[in-house]
Formats: sequence, C-alpha cells, structure tokens
Amino acid sequence: MTIPPRSRRAGATLLAAALAVPAAIAGATPAAAAEAPRVIAGVLADSTPYRFLVPADWNGTVFVDLDFASQARPGADVEHLLDDGAAYGGTTRSVTGWNIPGAIDNQVEALDAFADAVGEPSRRIAMGSSMGGAVAAGVAQWHPDEIDGVVSLCGGLSGSVSQWNQKLDTVFVLSELLDPAGTLPVIGIPADVAGAVAAWQTSLAAAQSTPDGRARIALAAAIGQLPAYSQSAPRPAPGDRDGVQAGWYGALTGDGLPYIGQGMSSRRTLETLIGGNPSWNTGVDYAVQFQALSPQVKRVVERLYREAGLSLRADLSTVDGAERIAADPAAVQRFERGTEFDGRISVPVVTMSNIGDQISTVAQMSEYEAEARRAGDADLLRQTYVDSAGHCAFTAAERVAAAELLLHRLDTGTWGNRDKPGRMNAHASRLGLGESRFLPFQPEPFNRPYTLQASPG
Repeated sequence: MTIPPRSRRAGATLLAAALAVPAAIAGATPAAAAEAPRVIAGVLADSTPYRFLVPADWNGTVFVDLDFASQARPGADVEHLLDDGAAYGGTTRSVTGWNIPGAIDNQVEALDAFADAVGEPSRRIAMGSSMGGAVAAGVAQWHPDEIDGVVSLCGGLSGSVSQWNQKLDTVFVLSELLDPAGTLPVIGIPADVAGAVAAWQTSLAAAQSTPDGRARIALAAAIGQLPAYSQSAPRPAPGDRDGVQAGWYGALTGDGLPYIGQGMSSRRTLETLIGGNPSWNTGVDYAVQFQALSPQVKRVVERLYREAGLSLRADLSTVDGAERIAADPAAVQRFERGTEFDGRISVPVVTMSNIGDQISTVAQMSEYEAEARRAGDADLLRQTYVDSAGHCAFTAAERVAAAELLLHRLDTGTWGNRDKPGRMNAHASRLGLGESRFLPFQPEPFNRPYTLQASPG
C-alpha cells in the first residue's frame, strides 16, 4: 500500500487535472443548470478514471465509492445524499479488477484529487458494495489516517483467502459426491468459463431431480454456509426441509448470479491475476465442519439424507478421504495483501448485509466482528442485516439508512442505538426511497477463518 498520509500528499502528481464542469443535461433550464452538482473528473496514476459530484451547498462531507465512475447516472440513494449536501464520487474497477490493494490505494488517491480541486473535506467516507464494500473496509485498515468512516455493503469481509477457501469447500464437496470422476473443474478453471459453468449447472440440475442429489446438494451448501434463501422462492421457515433445500439450490445455481457461476469465473480471473491457486483444504475435517453448523441446518440435511436412504456419515467419510487440494504459498501471499482484515479499526465502520446473499455469504460477517472484538475495537463497528435474497439486494432507503447511521456516529460521537432494526426501519421508511427490511440477525460463526499468520499447509 503506497499512498502517503494526508499530511504528506500535497506534492502528489495526477495524470489529468480535475475538471470542474456543470452536470447539466441538454435541454435543462439555466436555473436548473446553476443548481446542478459540479463534476470533478480525471484519471489516476494507473489510468483509472475518477469522478465526483459536488452540490452547490456542499457541507464538507465526501463519499468515495469503487464503482461510482462507471455509473451512467447516480442512483436515488446518491441523489438523496447529494441533496443533503454531501459530495459523492469514486473510481471504477475497470483497471484494477481483482487487484484489490490497487483499488484500495486508488480510493485515497481519488480523495486527494478531490481535495486538490474542491478543498480539503471535513469528512472522508469510503462506501461501496460487493468488492467495493471490501475495498471500503480495506481503506479503513490500510489508510486509517486518510478516512473518517466506512460504509461497507455486502462486502463479505472474512477476507479474500478465507472467502475463497470456503468457496473451494462447497465446490469440492459437490465434486466428490456428484462428479467422482472429476470431469468438472474445482480449481484451474479453463479459459472456456461459460462452458465450465454450463457443465456444472447441467450436473446440478440433474442432481436436483433426485432425492440423492438433493441431499448431497444440501450437504455441500451447508458446508459452504450458503443462504437457504433464493430469489426464486420466498424465504423458508427454518424447519421447512423442501423450502430450505430449494433455497440452497437457487442460491447455488438457480438465480441470476449463481454461486457456482462466480465460483468459476472469478476463480479463473483471480488465479490468472495472482499466478496460482490461493485456496486449499489440506487438513480440513468436513465431518467436524458439519457438526459445528447450527442444529436447524444439520436437522434439514440429516432428514434429506434419511429420506433419500443415504448415509450422511458415509458421504462425509468419502469427502474426508478424498485427495486434497494444496495452495501455492506464493499465490496465498499475493492474494492476502490488502484483502485480509485483522480487526484493528480506528474509525467508525457500518456494515450492511442481506441475509440471502449467495455471493458475499453472510456468515463471513461474524468473522469480521470476531476480529474486531479480538482487537478491542468492536465499539467502532456496527453490523446491520436486511431480509432479502440476491447479491447486494438493497433498496435505496436501506443504503441511505446505512450511510446516515455512520453520519450520526460522526456527528454525535455515539451510536445511540440507531443501529437497532426497529430504528433503522423507522428512519428508512421516512425517506420515501423504497421499503426497509432491517431485521435482528446473528450469522453463524464462519467456518473457514484465516489470519495472516496461518499457513496453507
């Protein structure tokens, strides 16, 4: 991580000077154009574009977001924050891709460009979704002197190595139980990613049509801590065997952004970027992992196995007896840089996760909280949860409520119980930006934790 602290940034060189131009659209009246936000835009040292919108009544707060510069126009949540006087902008992932350390550094460089063009903000806030949520949390960890707060949405936050170890577990169990001949890829994804995804989806669809296959899909999904909650069906009751299994299947392969699809495409990308495989399951005891799951989850899997006439113990023994996958230690070292969290935070951090997120699975948030507690910084962290399925499936009202929870903490120095679901819903419902579905929720303990001192074996 290379960006200097704010006190030493005055000599920073940008490839393009910031532009201060009106954001008026064709046909707007002169009065409307005069009130439109200014656009501050340019290019960072690595050629990443950046863009900020600055309202005429700017209040000194600026948000920086990994994905903002790639958006054609701001969403209703950003419009609301602009109307309240905050500036909002950011970069894109078009250049950095899975180079998350580079994306983290870019957020600080973009903020410095903003300050050069507009003036030093009184509050710098990193905010983002998905990879952007992980990048925002990374700014807090690696550049704590450059930021005043973080809003991390659907970012996972167990860390990149641990997240992809857990994804390996899911696909490994599926491979051993549904594809014992090993015809479908687990790591080393081929260049024909679409073909690999289609082959996996065909295999999973065939398995879903039989009691044996449904039981084995359920076991793999439970081991991978996937949500039993899919966009294709209502959220099932915890004991609804068929509903829970259908939710797992939908999250795994049935919805618009399936877990198995990302497990192929993103693994191919990251393995290419870092030059090797950063995931391993050497030393993992899957029977122990299963026993550590919640009683409700275990009961559903056990019942599916009984009704299929299969032995759960035998299948776990098969998986545990299979040849394991070792990581490339150099790839692990490259992958962990900037993307593993040690819990040490020095600014307020708000996270928001939707409990049916099949990509940034919600159990990861328990690991981020555990790290913060071990570091003694849990009071700076507030985690919120939303009752919805799909990756980053939030309304504009929920996004603004999360941002305004952080602003409340910065304004008052306390959380004031504003993070409680009832208060979050009451606040969000007054915004007129869609429904609000915050709920009390405690994710399961994450079953594949990793620290920077761990060894891939």
